[in-house]
Amino acid sequence: MPSHLQPLRRLGFLTIGVFDPADPGLGHESTLRIIELGEHLGFDSAWVRHRHLQYGISSPVAVLAAASQRTDRIELGTAVIPLGWENPLRLAEDLATVDLLSGGRLNPGISVGRPGQYDRIASALYPHTAEAEDFGYERVRRLLDFVRGKPVTDFSGVEGIEVYSDRVQPVSPGLADRLWYGAGSLNSARWAGEQGLSLLTSNVVRAEESEDFAEIQRSQIAAFRAGHPEGARARVSQGLVVIPTDSASAQQRAKYQDYVLNRTPRTAAPQGPARMLFAPDLIGSSAEIAEQLYAHAGFREVDEVVFALPFSFDYEDYVQILTDIATGLGPALGWQPAL
Repeated sequence: MPSHLQPLRRLGFLTIGVFDPADPGLGHESTLRIIELGEHLGFDSAWVRHRHLQYGISSPVAVLAAASQRTDRIELGTAVIPLGWENPLRLAEDLATVDLLSGGRLNPGISVGRPGQYDRIASALYPHTAEAEDFGYERVRRLLDFVRGKPVTDFSGVEGIEVYSDRVQPVSPGLADRLWYGAGSLNSARWAGEQGLSLLTSNVVRAEESEDFAEIQRSQIAAFRAGHPEGARARVSQGLVVIPTDSASAQQRAKYQDYVLNRTPRTAAPQGPARMLFAPDLIGSSAEIAEQLYAHAGFREVDEVVFALPFSFDYEDYVQILTDIATGLGPALGWQPAL
């Protein structure tokens, strides 16, 4: 199990891909340019976040299909696709297609649960079955079955001039081994381990046994590995918001400080009936952030991270932050760029 006497092995980043609704193409292009920059800087992976009915990426699989044609090496992930919005069979087709287009670089992250704002969108999303839809783990099991090649029909062969398969096509070997689950509770982390999935942890957890974010995250990682067939070798990636300021201008530093200051109050206590607890954003020099991470109980359990970029910053800000992560923070954590 990682202890951080060992160096950080893999370094990735996550972007929400925001855009101006008056000109959404520019925001999508900016996201693709950020992913290209990430590959140039030596990052191991780039991830996009899923946003429905908002001014952010609603179709990450499509965006990553485009990214796959503009990059050669960097792995491409989703963090996460909420399966409550998806038909698992159709999603399995899309994931396999993009994985093949990328040369086997896709890392789909998924989660379950009732879609947000469901009472307002149920009639549009599931007009005839809204009350009957199951938003639990069965949706994940179906997706796993389809990606792994379990038959979906009892017919295969030729009918007329059409040739049919009894399994989802195309098949992308190895894709099933690169599926991740975004868990926020002990039960979901344990369940993900039992399914043999990899675990994505983020800056949000459910405060069940404690109100110490780092300790909650450590406990969830332990529960995941306890149930996973690979035990301590099971893959876990941590995702906190980090904002290194090594090369930031005075104006950028002021902007970043205001951003963190406005978001800090929500980290003081669990929020809402589900008692969701947010991690504080980490801001400062690469050396300062590295010191905070080494003291973080969750970080000490992992050897790969996917740092989240702040929302709604300008392209130039992301260039500065990613460059500082790749040239300052990553090396301070023992990471070496994949060039």
